[in-house]
Amino acid sequence: MPPIKVTELLGDGIGPELRESLYTVVDALPIKFEFIPFDLTLENRESGKDRELFDKVYASMNETKLAVKYPTVTGKGASPNGIIRRMCNFSVILRPVISIKGIKSHFTEEVFLYIVRVATGGTYEDPGRMIGKDAAISIRLVERDPCRQAARFAFEFAKKKGLRVTSSSKYTIQKATDGLFQSIVAEMHRNYPDIPYKVELFDALLAKIILHPEDYDVVVVLNEYGDFLSDMASGLIGSIGTGASGNYSFTDDDRVDIAMFDPAGGTAPDIAGQDKCNPTAILLAFGMLLDHIDRYDIGHELRMATLSAIADGECTRDIGGKLGTRDFTKVVVDRLKDRLKGKAA
Repeated sequence: MPPIKVTELLGDGIGPELRESLYTVVDALPIKFEFIPFDLTLENRESGKDRELFDKVYASMNETKLAVKYPTVTGKGASPNGIIRRMCNFSVILRPVISIKGIKSHFTEEVFLYIVRVATGGTYEDPGRMIGKDAAISIRLVERDPCRQAARFAFEFAKKKGLRVTSSSKYTIQKATDGLFQSIVAEMHRNYPDIPYKVELFDALLAKIILHPEDYDVVVVLNEYGDFLSDMASGLIGSIGTGASGNYSFTDDDRVDIAMFDPAGGTAPDIAGQDKCNPTAILLAFGMLLDHIDRYDIGHELRMATLSAIADGECTRDIGGKLGTRDFTKVVVDRLKDRLKGKAA
């Protein structure tokens, strides 16, 4: 079987260490991958050839349909995340937020949440403008197609995993924008009548997740709400830095076209190059990639190898362990090899 080609978007700060960790783990998998790297470091992006660079990135992502991205910083120009999102037309983000045994948290209940976020629109598309010197406005945009794609993605995801779906917004106040979103999700639910579905006001949802997180599985929300909810839920599980996400574009018939997977954390320049960074998020992101290519069996073993190491206290210092990046990666690889015995390519 030929290797699976993956576009690889190199980053800043701890990016090279995350890459080294990922490569070490991927070498232990029974599937072969070919990474096609592009240098998205700030220095290279500001060299004056950024347009040509992103054109090449786009061509590669269209060919491979798969990508992994390491954290990048935004300099004088546009955010590379924003450029890639618009270039590839990523309209949906999937962000799992799941309690990890071994990570201390002030929250005692178990969180097992999949956040499906419309990745476009809202006020994020419009920086706003001043009206005179004492007022400012911004336009909030909600579009039918991304909402439909997010709704279908949420219900398909729930169908595969036997989960429930909740949609949430402020539809009683934002009747035009949030009302449109809610109507689209409700309409999509008619195609999935066997999946339990309910609607929540967003402010109430935040409180209810804290009170009863077990009542929620898949939550589909508009852009800003997804941003807020992801960070709140990450706070509940005790770490923002262990989160991974998937970014998806779609064909005209709403099938996933390009999928990009990345860690949710930043470049952490204060610890870059010191063997201190936590590679959990990039490993979980690659687990999502494995799920996406229908190798959930391998993705599951990668997740279990990573999470069991953390649960046993064999982890990096930021989450209470004593290991550096390389030693933690070695622990994960040793556990992964044990779990993969007998697994076919």
